[in-house]
Amino acid sequence: MKFGIHTILFSETFLEKDMPILEKCKKMGFDTVEIPPFDHDNFPAKRVKAIAKELDLDINIAYGMPPEYNIISPDRNVRKSGIEFTKKLVDISNEAGAKIFGGVVYCAWGYTTGKRRSADEWKWGVESFREIAEYAQSTSPIILGIESLNRFESHFINTAADAVNFVTSIGMQNVRVLLDTFHLIREEDNIYDAIINSGSHLGYFHANESHRGVPGRGLVPWAEVFRALKNIHYDGCLTIESFDPNNENLVRMGSMWRKLADGPEQLAAEGLAFLRDMYNKIIAS
Repeated sequence: MKFGIHTILFSETFLEKDMPILEKCKKMGFDTVEIPPFDHDNFPAKRVKAIAKELDLDINIAYGMPPEYNIISPDRNVRKSGIEFTKKLVDISNEAGAKIFGGVVYCAWGYTTGKRRSADEWKWGVESFREIAEYAQSTSPIILGIESLNRFESHFINTAADAVNFVTSIGMQNVRVLLDTFHLIREEDNIYDAIINSGSHLGYFHANESHRGVPGRGLVPWAEVFRALKNIHYDGCLTIESFDPNNENLVRMGSMWRKLADGPEQLAAEGLAFLRDMYNKIIAS
């Protein structure tokens, strides 16, 4: 199993000036770095790939779609734009040498209609993402991760079962479920069962605390999480995803209104130590 860290803990996006973050994460003991190319036109994808290779780091790419690229929109033109933009992000991910491209990549982040998910939205989402997946499959072995979100960030895919249903409806091997304990604890009846029932569809895992602070200091039942991962033989990456309180836009989107650690480095270091300890006690034992 590998352990990762999301760069939004240190920087709101990722530009040339942020390249030293990769070495910082490696020195802290992480195997994987997850990066959001929000400023995609200025994202140094080739440099990321080269430096990551030098450092022996895996790269994953994350994204939260803006409303103009919402592939579940009732507007056909918006859906079409979303498909083409997501294909561009797949190209950027490949250029960066990413193993996984995922997150809120199947609808607009923060988009809700004020109603329950409709049959039309499901149809548009499946059809649109299948086209994206077919394109991605033709370019590389990259995995596309479908992340279930809590009800306050989306009305479309809220539970692990929703994500599994979406993935199986698309029916392509390169589309997998991405689970995040921050969302699971808000939406699931039982986190252990949610992970178990995701089974072989699980392709990536965000190991976050209930408040997005240091893992181990909140309400997530970590022993159950690790037992479930062990029982489904998950051997992928566990990534910590938290936000620097100084990152104004992400803090607003993630509704983080208080300080959760003395600094990003403390959150990352203590979180990694906790997750490795749980892994050694439950999975490696």
